[in-house]
Amino acid sequence: MRQPASTLDQLKSFTTVVADTGDFESIRKYTPQDATTNPTLIYKAVQLPEYRHLLDKVTAENRATPLAGDALVRKMIDDLLIAFGREILTIVPGRVSTEVDARLSFDTGATVEKARYLISLYEKSGTPRERVLIKIASTWEGVRAAEICEKEGIHCNLTLLFSLPQAIACAEAGARLISPFVGRIYDYYKTVNGRDYAGADDPGVQSVGRIYTYYKKFGYATQVMGASFRNTGQITELAGCDLLTISPDLLEELQSSRELLARKLDPASAAGAEIRKISLDEKTFRWMLNEDAMATDKLAEGIRKFAADIVKLEGIIKTNL
Repeated sequence: MRQPASTLDQLKSFTTVVADTGDFESIRKYTPQDATTNPTLIYKAVQLPEYRHLLDKVTAENRATPLAGDALVRKMIDDLLIAFGREILTIVPGRVSTEVDARLSFDTGATVEKARYLISLYEKSGTPRERVLIKIASTWEGVRAAEICEKEGIHCNLTLLFSLPQAIACAEAGARLISPFVGRIYDYYKTVNGRDYAGADDPGVQSVGRIYTYYKKFGYATQVMGASFRNTGQITELAGCDLLTISPDLLEELQSSRELLARKLDPASAAGAEIRKISLDEKTFRWMLNEDAMATDKLAEGIRKFAADIVKLEGIIKTNL
């Protein structure tokens, strides 16, 4: 009797698998379609010997620049992000997500300016913009920045997303993709309620399911990419989601498993859901987000953490200079 395909290969049959890592070897091993990075992943990667050459290369290329101080460090951060992104694009056939500095999360104009700059760096190096997603935090200001960028052909991945109003705002702005954070929602409720969750009872899984259903019911083109997983059970409960971005350790578990996988999310079922459409303006967005203590806390915490890791990365660059 023939063995079933690995759970990972079964998942790939109806969900686009994305590698959530800055580790090139892991990306090669699991052959995902796309890859995502963030400041935390890049910060961890540049401290490893096998990626030191990218930091050294960026440092060498900037030695003759007239810039100095913080301006030089900011330029080198951007150059480093592009260096990682370009390396990843030699491995994956699809797209890479590159994140805007989290400290710009409440500044629409600065976010747009940074997105344009990052895309220009990719294009100058020969990478077409169609292969890049600019990651932006799902604040109201971030969503407005994404709306401007999408109209210019700069496709966006709206990250740090924890609630339906954030997702609706992103879809109505025409964002290419959103990344709702399953694991961080799970963490919050596990801590607050003092109990564990599994399978379909997981609040993070339920949140992504609601968003997916809403999008398919009302015909939004924005893709849903579940992110930030704590275990493979969360992943298999979202089988059928447009995309799932998965860390190397969980990719390994899925690759080693032969458990039969059933599709849990599909557009046909979502289209028949009995849900109402929400009319969303800025006031409604801010009120609905305010009323969701988990989403408010996790959005703020996520921005702080990504900002802190950018500062740490700046420290490494200053030392290297």
